[in-house]
Amino acid sequence: MQIMARTRRTWNWLILLVHVALACFVVASGDLEEAETLLKFKESLSDDIALSNWNESISLCTGNESHWKGLMCLNGAVFGLQLEGMGLRGMINIEALTKLPNLRTISFMNNAFDGPMPQVKELGGALRGLFLSGNKFSGNIPDDAFTGMKSLRRVYLENNEFTGKIPKSLAKLPILADAGLHGNQFDGEIPDFVSKQLRNVNLSNNRLQGPIPDSLQNMSQSSFSGNNGLCGKPLDPCKSKKKAIPKIAIIIVAAAVVALAAIIIAWCILRGRRTKKKQLGQSSAKPNKKELANYKQHKEYQSPGRQETYKKSESVKLDFVRNERERFDLQDLLRASAEVLGSGSFGSSYKAKLLTGPTMVVKRFRNMSNVGRNEFHEYMRRLGGLSHPNLLPLVAFYYKKGEKLLITDFVKNGSLASHLHGKQNPNQPGLDWPTRLRIIKGVARGLAYLYKEFPSQTLPHGHLKSSNVLLDQNFEPLLADYALVPVINKEHAQQFMAAYKSPEFTQHDRTTKKTDVWSLGILILEMLTGKFPANYLKQGKGGNADLAAWVNLVVREEWTGEVFDKDMKGTKNGEGEMLKLLKIGMCCCEWNVERRWDLTVAVKKIEELKERDSDEDYSSYASEGEMYSSRAMTDEDFSFSVNG
Repeated sequence: MQIMARTRRTWNWLILLVHVALACFVVASGDLEEAETLLKFKESLSDDIALSNWNESISLCTGNESHWKGLMCLNGAVFGLQLEGMGLRGMINIEALTKLPNLRTISFMNNAFDGPMPQVKELGGALRGLFLSGNKFSGNIPDDAFTGMKSLRRVYLENNEFTGKIPKSLAKLPILADAGLHGNQFDGEIPDFVSKQLRNVNLSNNRLQGPIPDSLQNMSQSSFSGNNGLCGKPLDPCKSKKKAIPKIAIIIVAAAVVALAAIIIAWCILRGRRTKKKQLGQSSAKPNKKELANYKQHKEYQSPGRQETYKKSESVKLDFVRNERERFDLQDLLRASAEVLGSGSFGSSYKAKLLTGPTMVVKRFRNMSNVGRNEFHEYMRRLGGLSHPNLLPLVAFYYKKGEKLLITDFVKNGSLASHLHGKQNPNQPGLDWPTRLRIIKGVARGLAYLYKEFPSQTLPHGHLKSSNVLLDQNFEPLLADYALVPVINKEHAQQFMAAYKSPEFTQHDRTTKKTDVWSLGILILEMLTGKFPANYLKQGKGGNADLAAWVNLVVREEWTGEVFDKDMKGTKNGEGEMLKLLKIGMCCCEWNVERRWDLTVAVKKIEELKERDSDEDYSSYASEGEMYSSRAMTDEDFSFSVNG
């Protein structure tokens, strides 16, 4: 019996080993097939030196990490190709790509591909993102080019040489969210887009004509600029088509006009003769009763009391949210010497120096039409009740159905963005390390205060970026444009606000309490590197992974010294603390929301930072001359996923 039991156990182990071996063989063979497919795809390309590490001896993916340049991996499988800015030419072998079963997004942006539009519909209905911008594709796109691609959400074809009409199959995509077709030579009328999830469609700088369809009338004017033949909302109204007037009607009308003119001329001649006779028969003319009444009425309007009443009726009262502030009205602002500060995604900003009083900033909003008067008043008073040294206080506001005005104090030192990216001069030197650290600490404190005051809001700030951080005379930061998500029209907020460029919204159409933490992380990386996160300029979705991913790449390649802004002074003996802040920024920019730090953790870590390393820190960070090297920190310290 014991022998039989041992034999049975032996067979069970053998069967298990066979299953494991078969599973490993299936995984290995699947990986090998995908590698062969990609190498076949590569054969259709020229100038492919950037893909030199595409080699069968190297595995494609490990979990979410890619080992072949330009691949995007998810759970060990290739789900995307991101071959951007590599100087690639040749033909895009779509047929080869059809053999990648998990492929969901392809990007060949900013290369040198030319010729007709690739037949992307062969990729089937699973593809979600198509990015072909910045190439030399040309010719008409077939009307059925996107037929059957029911999962496609993002299509970017801008800055090519496409001609002809916009394909109807593109407009019929059921869940299309973003489309960039600008900078081509499309002509004809714009088709009606059927997707209810549209957020951004850019058709500027083409040759389009005719009325803008209802489905696109909520887009910004800039989305249609550079097309001389377009009309309708949000552009100028279309001219109504009038029927041609028959010639007989024109003749009749002309004759009637001539006859009427003759009658009027005769009447004027007769009346002039009678008036002349009366003037000859009277030594002096007296005003009649009607003229006298008009004269008295005019004098009443000129009286001091009536003049004051007229002025009061003209003035428009502002609603002040701070009792200690000197009162003024809209007319005072209109009479003030004004200067346009800029025109942003929400509206224009004006600097107004009151004749007898301080200098104010008036920000004009046109995208708050979905909130009623009472609700708006209540929320503005709530904002006016906020008090923190790192918040720019709201002073007053004005409500009108078509537009809203928010009035704040003018901050002379301008925005953080202007100091990081503007021209440096003796009056505006670059920000040194101690100043940048102080600014980040102030930003974190202001953000923490907003989280405390708005615990039920998912996005207590919603629009945190360097241009919305102002610097007072002591270079203390003041957060601006905060907590406006509840009163901004949803579609406009999702198109322009910084929070909606986060990876969780880009990938999953959602925001969380950690979304503002992502914006804080981008701001930290921007301050340390001096690089501008370019995707903030883009309309609609577009996670700012460019800056975060670049920092991650440099750290992983052990070039950390290349990260920091070369114009940042005062870094001596502070390299260790700078590396700590770099780690904090990267942990805030973690794509995986579950792994991203909470704001409380981020603020705590930021508050612990010092301007100078302690002796212990300095020896550990600067040993062997590696002050800036990522080898001074462990791999665990810099664990960070960009596409997790």
